[in-house]
Amino acid sequence: MNGTVGCVTTSDLTLGLADEDLVTCVGCGLCLPHCPTYRVTGEERYSPRGRIALMRAVQWDRQSLDSEMVESLSTCIQCRGCEPACPSGVPYGRLIEGARSAIESDRRTRRNPRWLRPLLGVLRHHRLLVAGSRALALGQRIGLARRLPRIPLRIGPRLAATSTSPDVWIFTGCVMDAWSRPTHRSLARLLEASGTSYGVMSAPCCGALHQHAGFTDDARSMARQVIASTPGNAPILVDSAGCGAALKDYGHLLDTDEARAFAARVLDAHEWFAARLDRLPPAHLVARSMVILQEPCHLRHVQEVHQSMRQIVQHVADVVDTEDDGLCCGAGGAYSILEPQMAGAVRDRKVGEIARVDRGRGLRVVSANPGCAQHLSAAGIEVIHPLDLLAASIIGETT
Repeated sequence: MNGTVGCVTTSDLTLGLADEDLVTCVGCGLCLPHCPTYRVTGEERYSPRGRIALMRAVQWDRQSLDSEMVESLSTCIQCRGCEPACPSGVPYGRLIEGARSAIESDRRTRRNPRWLRPLLGVLRHHRLLVAGSRALALGQRIGLARRLPRIPLRIGPRLAATSTSPDVWIFTGCVMDAWSRPTHRSLARLLEASGTSYGVMSAPCCGALHQHAGFTDDARSMARQVIASTPGNAPILVDSAGCGAALKDYGHLLDTDEARAFAARVLDAHEWFAARLDRLPPAHLVARSMVILQEPCHLRHVQEVHQSMRQIVQHVADVVDTEDDGLCCGAGGAYSILEPQMAGAVRDRKVGEIARVDRGRGLRVVSANPGCAQHLSAAGIEVIHPLDLLAASIIGETT
């Protein structure tokens, strides 16, 4: 455990969840095969059904919230693979985010380490984040910070807008821009190749990691900052699956008409390009490569636009599919740092499935989320972003 939680009486503690959401679960168990933490433990309390039962016990039966219950609710990766599998339409994402927020808002039940909030606060200060990332990268080269994903030493210059009244906006974000900036350049050059002007959003972070950690007030503050940074009605393109899911959820997070209008403008970059592949120059390929497709949870289960990513990849490469039904890789934003044992066990299953379909061919894995890419790379898997693959095939970008 990351912290110690005693038995907390619930007469003065409520999860604040919507009863109409809690009641939708009928306990059928169809979610179980799609839950990564249940798959690796086999324990009911690490399943969506089991976690909802705990939420009901606290909210409806006024049961005491003890350390075991807090651990069960806090070790959910929030991949939301259970939602598409649920015949009753249980809004599990809303439930687990609400429960985590309630746990972290009470000092008696907090499980996150004390350093997490200040660390996530750095994401709002981009220069500090880039400087800190470079220091961590240097530390890794001398054998320090081994628990963190491999961080690049050089990321190149930031994007510069091509228009003050752009056709689209690019959301660069925080960690994505500090650790995966070349992918932003691939997106920008693909837009230029398609004859599309772009602006660059100034807001440094979408708040996704804060929301997942239960810091909901921080996430709302950052959402307002992001919305204020992007005037007009032009589409907003996002090349990180986790960030895109967060931006599309601003309407629910803030519950304002302005937030809902903003969220309606957000598109995953693959979603945008899949409808405009005919605008791109033809690919310059001697032979099509073969790649393994890893569909990030927040692209597949939350945004439900993973077919666009597949269409982009199939435009320039032959796809080999895993057969684990899109099961989570265990990254989960900061989850792999906070819960390394569980994240590692989940990743081991994914790595094993990748090895099974690879059959020793040394194929690259394609993934559209930086967290997934870093988590898998730390296990020795070579991962490339779909936009980098597309840009390399069409424009000749080095990857």
